[in-house]
Amino acid sequence: MKSLAELEEIRKRALEQISLRDDKEKIRVVVGMATCGIAAGARPVMNAFVEEINKRKLTNVSVTMTGCIGVCRLEPIVEVISPDGSKVTYVKMTPEKAVRVVTEHLVNGRVCADLTIGAYGQEG
Repeated sequence: MKSLAELEEIRKRALEQISLRDDKEKIRVVVGMATCGIAAGARPVMNAFVEEINKRKLTNVSVTMTGCIGVCRLEPIVEVISPDGSKVTYVKMTPEKAVRVVTEHLVNGRVCADLTIGAYGQEG
């Protein structure tokens, strides 16, 4: 790095490549990454979301982490928050389920109702 202009160019490129959390136009995928989530397998779930979103070149989706969402027995938990603020909470996630959520919910707009917190315990 030789100048302030070069540093500014690097900064611009980096900002173009990351998704800012306050981007109101994007769908947000929020993965619970507290100790309970990580112990239940949240890291591979988050990686599956990132890989599938990148593979499909979805530019209207950002993936972020949060702490404990509050229902540890249902971890890994993922919330999909639409630009209008509506939220779907997916529970007991796996990397395979994450790929399905990307395909059905994020790409085609169909909530995977059988994976949501509302469906948990009703498969009886």
